[in-house]
Amino acid sequence: MALSLAGCGAAARITGQAPADLPLPAGIEVAFNHRKDRQYRSPISGLMRNGDNLEQLLLDTIARAEREILVAVQELSLPEVSRALVAKHRAGVSVKVVLENNYSRPWSEEHLVDLDSRQRSRHFTLKALADSNRDGVLTLEEKQQGDAVAILRRGGVPQIDDTADGSAGSGLMHHKFLVVDGRWVVTGSANFTPSCIHGDLDNVRTRGNANHLLRIDSRPLAAVFAKEFAHLWGDGPGGQPDSRFGIHKENGKLQKVTVGDTTVEVMFAPHRIRDPRNGLALIETQLAQAKKRLDLNLFVFSAQNLSNRIALLHQQGVQIRVLVDAGFAYRSFSEVLDLLGIAMPDHRCKLEAGNAPLAQPLAGVGAPRLSSGDKLHHKVAVIDDRTVITGSFNWSLAAAHTNDETLLILRSPVLAAHFNREMDRLWQGAELGLTPRLQRRLQRSRQLCGQGEQRQ
Repeated sequence: MALSLAGCGAAARITGQAPADLPLPAGIEVAFNHRKDRQYRSPISGLMRNGDNLEQLLLDTIARAEREILVAVQELSLPEVSRALVAKHRAGVSVKVVLENNYSRPWSEEHLVDLDSRQRSRHFTLKALADSNRDGVLTLEEKQQGDAVAILRRGGVPQIDDTADGSAGSGLMHHKFLVVDGRWVVTGSANFTPSCIHGDLDNVRTRGNANHLLRIDSRPLAAVFAKEFAHLWGDGPGGQPDSRFGIHKENGKLQKVTVGDTTVEVMFAPHRIRDPRNGLALIETQLAQAKKRLDLNLFVFSAQNLSNRIALLHQQGVQIRVLVDAGFAYRSFSEVLDLLGIAMPDHRCKLEAGNAPLAQPLAGVGAPRLSSGDKLHHKVAVIDDRTVITGSFNWSLAAAHTNDETLLILRSPVLAAHFNREMDRLWQGAELGLTPRLQRRLQRSRQLCGQGEQRQ
């Protein structure tokens, strides 16, 4: 099955010949918004750019709906996606949307005094994107047409967030999935936002955060995701307070389906701290099976058990490449530091409990070079060119024990080849090892804290 996206075309090589695409497993498509051999016209800049159009993949899938659309995503700020959902709702399709509570209010109704610095930055970004004629003046029509959540509300699309269970919200409602007609599942690392998919308005060089989406044609898999959605939705808006988010779902077992020749395993987080079925434990059992090669493309890596496992794999001769977003890679809690043999105290001069820097640092560890403003947002491992771990699940304690998350394991050498290609692309020019920037951070830390003090 070839991926067909409106507005996408193969980018020619210098020789004028389009590169041969990789085959895909039956029933599974994958799209990467930073790939080099596809192009589409960015709705942000209006320019042609490299990559798959992840928004078009969403619109394509929504267009197929005849009966039901279920959306559970941390943030939805793509007006065209909202308009497509409203159109289906008005055509008689059952449309339901679950958002994270920090992103469930229309930005056009926000008051700046109520927002922290990060929320203000988001507000101004979405406001600027809504200014369609770029004249610096936002009309009422531009507000109405540019606010994705407001479009859903005006269109009558039922919507809840993670406060629907009567709480102040789960850690994060961090899912990123769409289920259509009990058949198609779209999921992966991307939130449904301009910055996650297309890039930034004020920098035409940006390509959005490096992300991917899978589209899987499988009724059994769709049923698994629909059941998770039902836990979140409960009776929906205005019904009984029976929505279940976070650890109150209590349904986090590993579930397995077959899609063509591909085994797909799914687990939904979170789990209680003492629950041995948790996502970090599952990932560790998968990593432990590596015999030859392990590639990691991660937004956040702060789980000590996984760092310890990678150290063991290195001792066993497994070839390892680790790329982590530069904004997280060199923070005090990052396991990148352990793999580089470094201990860096936090701002209180404390070292993390259980810290275990390697005596012999790994050579293939670092961060990719991306345009300023773009982040590495994948949550991907590829094991022995056969097994892909992905989903919304960052490699952190919060993902395992607090957030609503999707964790996927797909066993397919054919699919793994696509993620290997993405890793190879990001690997080119990546900053590895003890970079000058990291050396400067270490020097400042040691001037302030010395070697630091172990947290108990």
